[in-house]
Amino acid sequence: MKKFNLKNFLNTIYQNHALAYKIVLFIITTFAIVYLFPKGGHFKYEFHNGKPWQYDNLYAPFDFAIQKSEQKIEEEKETITSNKKLYFSYKEDIAKKIKSELEKSISENSQDSILANYSITRVIRFSNSIVDAIYQNGYINENDVNRAEDKELIALRKGNIISDVVFDNFLTSKEKNNLINNAFEQSRYKPLQTYLTPFFLQFLEPNIFYDEKLTDKVLQDNLNKLSYTEGLVAENERIISKGDVVEGKKLRILNSLEKEYLSQVWNQSNYNWIVFGYVLLVALALLMLLLFLQKYRPFIFENNTKVTFIFFNVFLMVLIVTLVVKYRVDYLYVVPLPILPIVIKAFFDARLGLFTHVLTVLLLGFIVPNSFEFIFLQIIAGIITILTVSELHRRANLFISISQITLVYMIAYFAFSIIQEGNMLKINGEYFILFALNGVLSFLSLFFILVYEKTFGLVSDVSLLEMSNTNSKLLRELAEKTPGTFQHSMQVANLAEASANEIGANAMLVRTGALYHDIGKMLNPKYFTENQTTTVNPHNELNPKDSAEIIINHVIDGIELAKKYRLPDRIIDFIRTHHGTSLVYYFYKQQEKNNPQDLNIEDFSYRGPIPFSKETAILMMCDAAEAASKSLKEPTAQLIDELIEKIVASQMANGQFMNADITFKEIQIIKKVIKKKLNNIYHLRIEYPE
Repeated sequence: MKKFNLKNFLNTIYQNHALAYKIVLFIITTFAIVYLFPKGGHFKYEFHNGKPWQYDNLYAPFDFAIQKSEQKIEEEKETITSNKKLYFSYKEDIAKKIKSELEKSISENSQDSILANYSITRVIRFSNSIVDAIYQNGYINENDVNRAEDKELIALRKGNIISDVVFDNFLTSKEKNNLINNAFEQSRYKPLQTYLTPFFLQFLEPNIFYDEKLTDKVLQDNLNKLSYTEGLVAENERIISKGDVVEGKKLRILNSLEKEYLSQVWNQSNYNWIVFGYVLLVALALLMLLLFLQKYRPFIFENNTKVTFIFFNVFLMVLIVTLVVKYRVDYLYVVPLPILPIVIKAFFDARLGLFTHVLTVLLLGFIVPNSFEFIFLQIIAGIITILTVSELHRRANLFISISQITLVYMIAYFAFSIIQEGNMLKINGEYFILFALNGVLSFLSLFFILVYEKTFGLVSDVSLLEMSNTNSKLLRELAEKTPGTFQHSMQVANLAEASANEIGANAMLVRTGALYHDIGKMLNPKYFTENQTTTVNPHNELNPKDSAEIIINHVIDGIELAKKYRLPDRIIDFIRTHHGTSLVYYFYKQQEKNNPQDLNIEDFSYRGPIPFSKETAILMMCDAAEAASKSLKEPTAQLIDELIEKIVASQMANGQFMNADITFKEIQIIKKVIKKKLNNIYHLRIEYPE
């Protein structure tokens, strides 16, 4: 048995640390996204009010109750609230207290002349009879009269006994005064009315009071007793047939089945299984993204920083949408998802931007309501974003693009609404405001691009515009030390920019890359013909192999110089690839002629890599064409045409464009642009036959 070697194991991990990092990143992102997903199941049918049922006949999988609609429940709650019974309390000890106070006051004033002609005992008995009459049914507090104006019966609590009474039987202040006056009018004590009435007004007080606490308690009990169901659907009972219109009771039954299904499916016993399903689906989507990068964008796949950047943006969009769905789902369409393809396209390319956007939208389909509508709207918006957003350094372009995206959102929503509702009357105008806010927030993409440039060390068109300024420190140094190379770089930049515009490549990127592609020549400027101002050629004193090494090293020197000045990787890529793996042909032929025994083709070949994008391929063609054109002593249109054809054919034959994702048609267009530009440079005219 082979003994385990820890050192070899650690060496294996170290050698594959980049892959190990991607695996860890993949796992962390997968579980983070699943963790964000709302903890609820997903109903497998989608249906809309007024639309036909598109699935086969549906039968109840189990017994369940039909849930009332939210509108009906609210109506029933409103009915219970408006018809609530009012509760009043009866204070029994008030009448006794009033009698005692009246008796005391009359007795204390018994010596008054007006009372001298009457029996005090009988006067007191008469007063008590008035009090009994007032409190027989009850004397209500004036502030509580308006509470029950429209109520015929109210509930009256006397001690622990509650009974229904007619509200109109209670005496009000006005009715109390009338009762006192009538009592005096119909008795022998009328002469005492003026004297005794103030005593009654002073001591009489209400004994019926509104009991708000008891009323609210009974109302809440009644609301709690409200039934939220209206019938039962038995197992295997047919719910709806294929083609039936989803409306009325069928709609309520389907809504009830969905709620019951989610409550039964998403329980503790199968929680882990559902989470496992989510993990598989999310992992599958992220795996597709990794495989896309590995197959079609290997230079991005190999860069862990760039892979992290892409995964982070996917996670960020899922996080934002999840929070909105959880707290304010009505504002779902305010979330500016087009930021994702804008940012990815700004740093990489349109194809990767659209692919990433589509996968993210598919993931979000698990957690948003009306998922089909959401996915359709967002994918259409992503396509428009990719097609329209370009040259972000020109703010007007971004404004026009976002306006077009917002318009497409509105048109698509309008179409969905009239399809679902059958007319324009029920279109929710608030959604158009939400889409407008979405467009406004999409301008944050410029802020995100700025932050990402600083955080991840990436470069966008905005940065490229700054770097292409020939007054930058490095380009000024290039112009001072190697004026010939600087002029060559300017010419190549013009050729490359024009070519990129013709085939729809990133013109700003290729122009900036062209300006910096030969900065390595600053270390040995005199060994390059464009910088030689005298007839003395320093290569005459070197053997072909040494000369070739100096020429080849300008690529390596350029990479080191670019890193020293902290140029971004997207620009360094142009320095690496602008010669690919081609030969330093002149010195190779010299070595072959002078010393064929010591001829090794690798000594005369650039180290590569070969171009891996349209932009780097454009630079290779333009660089070779511009440099070779200067070898023509008397350039004519025909000579230039033959030269360009020969150069590009040689590059294609040597497989320099195999990884460049460029078509034959695009190469033909680039050749035409180069020929036209070089003809203009040398002021050539086509000679017409006489």
